[in-house]
Amino acid sequence: MSFAVMLVAAYLLGSIPTGLLLGKIWGVDVRKEGSGNIGATNLYRTVGRSVGILTLAGDCLKGALPVFLAKQYALPNEYVAWIGLAAFCGHVFSVFLMFKGGKGVATALGVFLVLSPVAVALALAVFIGLMLVWRYVSLGSIMAAAVMPLAVALMGGGKVTFLVTLIIAVVVIAKHHGNIMRLLEGTENRFKA
Repeated sequence: MSFAVMLVAAYLLGSIPTGLLLGKIWGVDVRKEGSGNIGATNLYRTVGRSVGILTLAGDCLKGALPVFLAKQYALPNEYVAWIGLAAFCGHVFSVFLMFKGGKGVATALGVFLVLSPVAVALALAVFIGLMLVWRYVSLGSIMAAAVMPLAVALMGGGKVTFLVTLIIAVVVIAKHHGNIMRLLEGTENRFKA
C-alpha cells in the first residue's frame, strides 16, 4: 500500500463522526444539544456516561489505528507522523460533515498513544492535575495540547514529529476558542462525574 493511499485512508477513517453516529443511535443529534460539539464531553453531558465513553474510545481508535498500521508497515517515523496528522484532520475537518468536526482531543490522544506514549503520559498528568483542581475539561485539554510539542521534543521525536505535534496542538487550542472565552468570562461548565 502506498504512502498516499495510507494518508487518504487515515483521513477518511478520522472523518467518521463517531459521536454523531452514536448520538443518532440513541435518538439524539448532538449538534443540536449541549455545546453542539460531536465530541465525547458533549455526548457524556447530553446522552449519558456510557455513550460519552464509547465516543471517547471510538475517536481515540480513529487516531491510533492508522498510526499503528503505519508502524506495522515499518514506515519511517516521519511518514507515520503525517499519517497521524491525516487521521486527526479527518476528525476536525470531516469530509462527511462539510469539513466541520470535533475539537480533535481524543483523536490526537489516539495518534500520540502509538506515536509517543511517554509524551502522552506527561500531557495526561497535566490534564488530570488541572481537572482535579479546577474541573474544566476544556482547560485540561488546552494545556495538555500545549504541553505535547515540548513533551515530544523531550522524547527525541524528531523534527517532523515535532512539527506535526505542533500543528495538532495549535488546531486543538484554536478549536477551543469558545471555551477559552468562557473560561476568561467565568461561564465555562465544570465537569460533573
